Amino acid sequence: MPGQPHVDSYYAATRNRTFDCPRLEGEETVDVCVIGAGITGCSTALHLAERGYRVAVLEGARIGWGASGRSGGQKLHGFACDLGVLKRQVGAEATRQLWDMSLEAVDLLDRLVARHAIDCDAAQGYLHAAIKPRQRRELLDWIEVMARDYDFHELDFVEGDALHAMIDSERYIAGVSDPRSGHIHPLNYTLGLAAAAERAGARFFEDSRVIRIERGAPAVVHTATGQVRAAHVVLCANAHLDGLEPRLWRRIMPVGTYIIATEPLGAARAEALLPGHAAVADSNFVLDYFRRSADHRLLFGGRVSYSTLEPLSIAQSMRARMLKVFPALADTRIDYAWGGYVAITQSRAPHFGRLADNIFYAQGFSGHGIALTGLAGKLMAEAVAGTAERFDVFARIPHLPFPGGRWFRTPALVLATTWFRLRDLLP
Repeated sequence: MPGQPHVDSYYAATRNRTFDCPRLEGEETVDVCVIGAGITGCSTALHLAERGYRVAVLEGARIGWGASGRSGGQKLHGFACDLGVLKRQVGAEATRQLWDMSLEAVDLLDRLVARHAIDCDAAQGYLHAAIKPRQRRELLDWIEVMARDYDFHELDFVEGDALHAMIDSERYIAGVSDPRSGHIHPLNYTLGLAAAAERAGARFFEDSRVIRIERGAPAVVHTATGQVRAAHVVLCANAHLDGLEPRLWRRIMPVGTYIIATEPLGAARAEALLPGHAAVADSNFVLDYFRRSADHRLLFGGRVSYSTLEPLSIAQSMRARMLKVFPALADTRIDYAWGGYVAITQSRAPHFGRLADNIFYAQGFSGHGIALTGLAGKLMAEAVAGTAERFDVFARIPHLPFPGGRWFRTPALVLATTWFRLRDLLP
């Protein structure tokens, strides 16, 4: 059994399957070695194994141990950056392709859940909420741009009675309802993907942190207790890449985010808070996000940390944020409180590419990865199989390293985000 357990979260407490994967010992020879067993890695392994490739997946801790098993679980199309950012970087045509693939990512998740009978509490509906008039205007502009430039007409502006039919809170003045998006239990989804990949023939090794990649044909991937020779390598380590590949590490930054789960509220009380069962996120830079769980809890997240310093009390600080939205929950017990890291890029656009002709990577989903990571796995499987056109649309997005070098890039990021935090206070 691997030595590093899942973090003590609501998701870990309610996971519906477990794995007892061996540690890598000795030498293996495969077609593809996948590094990291989050959603990206599990999706890559599944799509490759279904194509007949021999696949080994190396995970430093447990399957779904990182953000894939800890996140808010919101299934969203689009990207963490505005589409205008992508349009300036890669042009209108490529941006439209990227947008269309983000819609495919949401649909792919739904198809994988249905096809492999993954029990992950999948639910439809998402509300992007405005707290102040400036944000209300921005939401109206967003709907107009999506309809005009991307032929996307599925967003509905809601306020007044229509808003309160989705959320019982006085904090918000308007919102955009998106029925195509939704939410899942992320750990159970990741474990379900791993199980499907394993049934297709992929082999998983836990407690097998990669310490070195020896480039060549084949490449050799080293752990402390073994090595894998592979014609291709796929890097899916994301926020937990650490120092394995400095070139990639310089272009992402781990950012902490935190979640609490209340005690079970009962169906009637939970449904009164969020009658539409939609996932919700507000429009602030330091945003709150929340949703109902299948057993009628409120899962409430936010409070990002760009310094990587964890709050003294996650439960206390997150409960205070929750009560700003739902003051009626003042009598409610917090049963779980946990955190984890997502990887952001400077532009907040995802970072895809190659380190060599036979080494692919995808990272930097910037908190927008539940759906996109699954698509990333599919696209990397396509690229390994020799059809890289769609992968290369993502790989065209340019990415700069975070300034400040090894020791000063985190303080530089904290300083750079000060303006955006202050802007949250403006009307």
